[in-house]
Amino acid sequence: MLIKNPRIEISATSPKQYPTSGLPEIVLVGKSNVGKSSFINTMINRKKLARTSSEPGKTRQINFYNMDDKFYFVDLPGYGYSKMSKIEQEKVNKFIDEYLHIRKNISLIVLLIDIRHDVGANDRLMYDYIICSGLPFIVLANKADKIAVTKVNDRVKEIQSDLNPIGDFNFLPFSAERKIYVDDVWNILEKYL
Repeated sequence: MLIKNPRIEISATSPKQYPTSGLPEIVLVGKSNVGKSSFINTMINRKKLARTSSEPGKTRQINFYNMDDKFYFVDLPGYGYSKMSKIEQEKVNKFIDEYLHIRKNISLIVLLIDIRHDVGANDRLMYDYIICSGLPFIVLANKADKIAVTKVNDRVKEIQSDLNPIGDFNFLPFSAERKIYVDDVWNILEKYL
């Protein structure tokens, strides 16, 4: 899909600030610093629409990125950042929970997990939460450029067998650096849009 004029529409801190256009929403969830902003930039072939940071825990609002008035990429705050105060962590968790509970425009949730690491407790909690929500989702094993190309498919299978042993959901590799998985991901996103 070619996106010509993407823009950040709003960084919301409460439901009254959410857009009211009714456009479909593709929601990005994952640990702090897993690459949600880089995912957006890579998918739309931009360098700096979504601000990236090497410092985890930077996103503290829900960012709505308008894709040519066709749909939104919605970047939720990252979870599991240990240097965030308990109060800040609770606030982030409340943002995520409230958004996922009340939003009616969610077309797909994209859960990003770092391919280099075992599935963490927070990732497992989010996965279970998504399953219980009944919303459609995919899991992306992100940062695939950080391991040998020959190991990527095996790592994706390991993550899938850990979270979803029966294999009835989509698990795919992704890399903002290599950009070789973009078309596969767009093919799935377009089905839900």
